[in-house]
Amino acid sequence: MRLPAVYMMASGIQGTLYIGVTSNLVQRVWQHREGVADGFTERFGVKRLVWYEMHETMQAAIGREKSLKKWNRAWKVRLIEERNLAWRDLWEEICE
Repeated sequence: MRLPAVYMMASGIQGTLYIGVTSNLVQRVWQHREGVADGFTERFGVKRLVWYEMHETMQAAIGREKSLKKWNRAWKVRLIEERNLAWRDLWEEICE
């Protein structure tokens, strides 16, 4: 998956959320899962990919990320649960 992507990671069901943008979703999620990405996700145990969205350009992905970061938590939860009601880890889905 070497297209620009916006993604949300969670520490667990209804847990702490992190929103990021990347040009390589598999690599970036692996970094979060393995704890090699220092910072917020490592400190709060945010390792579960619960939502992602692919974009044609990095500019579009960055714009979407900035927009989502302004959303309140309820809106983010609703967005996740539209496609992932059980908050399952989507890691295997992106690795296929």
